[in-house]
Order: sequence, then C-alpha cells, then structure tokens
Amino acid sequence: MSRLDNKVAFVTGGSRGIGAAIALKLAEDGADIALTYTSSVEKAEAVVNSIEALGRKAIAIKADNLDAAAVEAAVQEAHARFGRLDILVNSAGVFSVDQIETASLAEFDRVMSIHVRASFVASKAAAALMSAGGRIVSIGSNLGERVPFTGLSIYATSKAALTGLTKALARDLGPKEITVNIVQPGSTDTDMNPADGDHADAQRALMAIPRFGRAQDIAGVVAFLSGDEGRFITGASLTVDGGTNI
Repeated sequence: MSRLDNKVAFVTGGSRGIGAAIALKLAEDGADIALTYTSSVEKAEAVVNSIEALGRKAIAIKADNLDAAAVEAAVQEAHARFGRLDILVNSAGVFSVDQIETASLAEFDRVMSIHVRASFVASKAAAALMSAGGRIVSIGSNLGERVPFTGLSIYATSKAALTGLTKALARDLGPKEITVNIVQPGSTDTDMNPADGDHADAQRALMAIPRFGRAQDIAGVVAFLSGDEGRFITGASLTVDGGTNI
C-alpha cells in the first residue's frame, strides 16, 4: 500500500511549476488527481499523461482562479468524476512586484482574488464534500512573514492573508477531523522565479543554504501533510526556504 492509495486530490494550478510537482508527487504516493489550469491545455495534458503513466487516474479542468464560480464548479466536477475528495491543494498563484507609489488597486484585487478569494472558495466547496481525515494545504510564501526587498506590498499581503485563512479554517474544520495547513516556499526554481534569473543572486545571498529549492522539495512536504503522518498537524505554517527566514 502506498501512502495515499484510494485517495483523490484536487490541485489548483497543477499544470506547471510547484503545482505540477505536487500533482505528480501525490500521484506517486497513490492518489488520483484532478488539477486545474488557466491557459495551456497542452501543459495540463502533459501532467495528466505523466500521472496516468504512474497507473493513477487524472483529469484536467480549465478554471481560472479569478472566476470564483469556475473554481467551485471544478471542485464539484472532481468529486463527481471520482466519487470522493480527500485532499485539496490551493497552489495556483501569480507573482506581483510594484512600488506602493505606483501599485494599482486593480492589481491588488487581482492578486488577492487569485491567492485568497479562490482559496476560500475552493476550501469551502471541498470541505463540504470531505469526510473525516480530509486535508487542505495552501501554498503560501516565506514573503508572507518577512519581506527583504521593496515592491512586494501586494504579493506579501496576499500570502500573509493565506496564513490567517489557514488558521481560521483549521479551527472551523478541526471538529470534522479535516486538517488545514500552509506550506511557505522560498526561492524555488520554476518558470516564475528561475534560478538563473536576474534577481537570483540577491535571493541566494539571504539563504543559509545558498541555492534555489526544487519544486519537488515543496511537493514532498505537501505529501507528508496529506498522509497519515500529518493527521495531527493543523493550523501550521511550514516554511521551506533554505533558511532564508531564520
């Protein structure tokens, strides 16, 4: 038996980067996967094909986190297709950098909607369908706790808000034996923040382990929280950043 045999996981933003690594890791551990994507059906199908090659079932559902109704419908579709829902991973995200003097309210609303509102919507929909032992994991950022550079007022605020949502949901859902946690990556080598990017050296200079993490490093922590080992961990923030925030 694998850690997540007979479980079904729903991963938002599962077509690329950290989300794709999470979807693949949960499938390696035995779960069937529903993932959402926004634009690239080709990338989503590639992840689905990789999951199916592992002997697991997988579907990709187009759902933009800016569309709350689409997110809720995607959760319900996943439950209808697989007959159950055990794990929700709120992974879809964007990066936003702008000085407060020029940052727009429209950008603030966009980022908050993608990171916070959509996570609230997905968590509410998933919790209604989960049995005891359900797991909700959101992907935050170490920038929700410490901000070493300028221009991050919108992004850092959205990720800090996710921590508050996590703690509140953990209280609400604890009596149902549903755990809710947040994993906070630091600099991770993805297309959103490549290890050879223009600002990579400045990020490495802050780290106790001076190299970028891999998406698989984040996925491993999510898998741990999703399995039996994580059954008594809830309301927790687990930072995976190579010691940036120590």
